[in-house]
Amino acid sequence: MFQKLSIQELNPKKILIRSTNWIGDAVMTTPAVHTIRKNFPESEITLLAVPWVADIFSMSSDIDVIMLYDKKDLYRGKVRGPLLLAKDLKSQHFDAAFLLQNAFEAAIIAKMAAIPIRAGYKRDGRGVLLSHGVNISNEIRKKHQVHYYQNMLGELGLTPGADDLRVPISNEMNLWANECIESLNAKRLAACPDVAQEDSKGSSQSPQPQQNTTFVPVIGFSPGAAFGPAKRWPVEKFAQLAAIIAHAYREHGCVIMIFGTGDDTETAQAIQEFSIHTPLCVYDMTGKTDLKQAMALINCCDAFVTNDSGLMHVAAGLNTPVLAIFGSTDHIATSPFSKQAIIIRREMECSPCLQTHCPKGHLECLESISAKDVFKKLKQILHRNFDTDAQ
Repeated sequence: MFQKLSIQELNPKKILIRSTNWIGDAVMTTPAVHTIRKNFPESEITLLAVPWVADIFSMSSDIDVIMLYDKKDLYRGKVRGPLLLAKDLKSQHFDAAFLLQNAFEAAIIAKMAAIPIRAGYKRDGRGVLLSHGVNISNEIRKKHQVHYYQNMLGELGLTPGADDLRVPISNEMNLWANECIESLNAKRLAACPDVAQEDSKGSSQSPQPQQNTTFVPVIGFSPGAAFGPAKRWPVEKFAQLAAIIAHAYREHGCVIMIFGTGDDTETAQAIQEFSIHTPLCVYDMTGKTDLKQAMALINCCDAFVTNDSGLMHVAAGLNTPVLAIFGSTDHIATSPFSKQAIIIRREMECSPCLQTHCPKGHLECLESISAKDVFKKLKQILHRNFDTDAQ
């Protein structure tokens, strides 16, 4: 009986990886991308990604070429776009395609591109299009998404590498981010000369700091979540948390940066305007950075308070301490994959419901988490640097 050769035996020299389409999912695939590189160290690896996730891999040593699947311009049109993309891929003569994206479209494009090895999970009715398909077990459905992608490669005969997330930042971007935060802190001091004076003299309630050694915590907020309101801790609670932090660090100050898209700007303004303390230390970065810049700034944060969102996974990938607030979504499958992460959630009979809107209309899983609850956890992260006096 004829036995199909494994991908390792076929030893493809030119490999295409089809990335997932969401930022968080893309971050969670980075260990799998590294596994592919480790198994085929001499192969040329191209990553096909939509523009808004490409920056996750821009500094990756596991990728040789990033190809953008630009559906708004180059590959526009529901039918024309995929056909043109398949034609362009076909011209590059790939030997293998690892389809990390689960969609049927990913498989049909690889098939039309005449890529002989098409590997991925048998999902979305695409099993017949795959040369090397993997069935999904009930066991893997219960595990974290990092293991989901690594399991696929293991089932395909590859030797899985480490499960560590890999989100490298360039030295240039790190320098830019540090300068940006220094500028924000200088702006804060200029707006609040009393704090600047205390910074230089010390205070009666804390030991006098040496010059330029006062710890000014840099905290990131990510109050948005594309999935829906059942993922979002209420805006007023983010605002209350900002006020508590600003009060706690009133002697030496703090920098709170709010991240998100332009759609989150109204939310950021509400957080800024909630308290008389917060306008001096809260900075609206929504819609003002691209993903690469946001990543660099998050890398500089001492803590990152976030809903279950793409930027939550970015922070985890950067090893930034994360406080992740979970409502309707699965804290096991999509939690921040980091030893530096603390998950805050309420165990309820109906959670995780995995719904975009609360089926019961009360969002109690999120409403029951107070700003003080979150601040207590935040102090656990920051206590190494500064002992706050907030209650």
